Amino acid sequence: MKTAELELKKKKPADRRILIDKIFKWFVMIIALTAVITVFLIFIFIAKEALPIFYDHEVQGEASLSKLFFSQVFEGYNTSEYIWQPNSDYPKFSVLPLIVGSLKVTLVAILFAAPLGIAAAIHTSQFASRWFRETVKPMIELLAGIPSVVLGFLALIVLASIMQSIFGFESRLNGFTAGFALSIAVIPIIYTITEDALNSVPKSYKEASLALGATPMQTTWRVVLPSVLPGIFAAVVLGFGRAIGETMIVLMASGNASILSANFADSLRTISATIAAEMGEVVFGDIHYTVLFFLGLILLTFNFILNYIGYSVVHRLKNRSTGLK
Repeated sequence: MKTAELELKKKKPADRRILIDKIFKWFVMIIALTAVITVFLIFIFIAKEALPIFYDHEVQGEASLSKLFFSQVFEGYNTSEYIWQPNSDYPKFSVLPLIVGSLKVTLVAILFAAPLGIAAAIHTSQFASRWFRETVKPMIELLAGIPSVVLGFLALIVLASIMQSIFGFESRLNGFTAGFALSIAVIPIIYTITEDALNSVPKSYKEASLALGATPMQTTWRVVLPSVLPGIFAAVVLGFGRAIGETMIVLMASGNASILSANFADSLRTISATIAAEMGEVVFGDIHYTVLFFLGLILLTFNFILNYIGYSVVHRLKNRSTGLK
C-alpha cells in the first residue's frame, strides 16, 4: 500500500507538469493564430473598401485602373500627364507619382542606412573593445525609440536647410532630404539584426581562421560575413519595408508634391503620406475614399511581395552556406 501511494504521489507532479505544458502550448498557438487572423482581416477590410475600383461603374468613370496607372482623359480636361489632384472640378487620381515617390525616398534611405548599419554592426561585434560596444550599441538602438514625428520635425527645420546649403537644391524639401532623414530611423533595424547575426557565428570558426594565420580583417571578410549573408539580407529587407511604410518623416520633409520625376532633388509625395494627409477629410464611400484604400492595398501587397522575396532569398542563401540544394 505504501509503495502504491508513493507512486501515485510521484505521478501527480508529473501529470501536473504535462498539463501545464499543454496549456502553455495551446496558449502560444492561440496567440499566433490571433496574429495571423488579425493580419488577414486587415487585408480583407482594405481589399473590400478598394474593390469598387474593379466593378463599380461610377467609380471606374473617374478612377479606373487605366486612369490610375496610365494616361488620364477626363471630360473637359485631356492630359497624358500623371497627376494626383483629387480635389478639383476634374479629379485626377494617378497613383504613379505616389508609387515612384515612395520608391525614391526608400531607395535613398536604404543607400544611406544599409552601409552605415552593416559597417557599425561589423565594427562593434568583431573589432570594438567591450566598453566601446556596450556604450555604442545602446546609443544606436536608442534611435529606434525616437518618435518619427521628432525626426520629421528636425528634418523640416534643421536638416533641410543644411542639405540645401551644401548641395544647392532648388527645392528645400525634396526626396534626398526626406530619404536621409528616413535613414536615421532605418539604421537601428539594420544594425541590430546584422549584429545579432554576426554574434551567432560560432567562435570556433574565427579561432580556426586565426590559428591558420589569417588576420582579423581577413577572418571577418572571408569567414564571418559569408556565413551571415542571410541575416544581413534579412536586415536590409526589413529596413526597406520599414522605410517604404514610414509616414511622418516623409510627410514633413518631402515637400508633398505629387511630381513624377526621376530627379531625387525634386519634391515628392509617398503613398503613406497621402493616406495620412487625406483620409481624415475624405467623404466616406466617395471615389476619393475608395482610391485611398486602393493605395493602402498597393502598399500592403508590396510589403507582402517584398517579404516573400526576402524569405526566398534568405532560404537560398542559407542552403548555399550549408551546402544544401
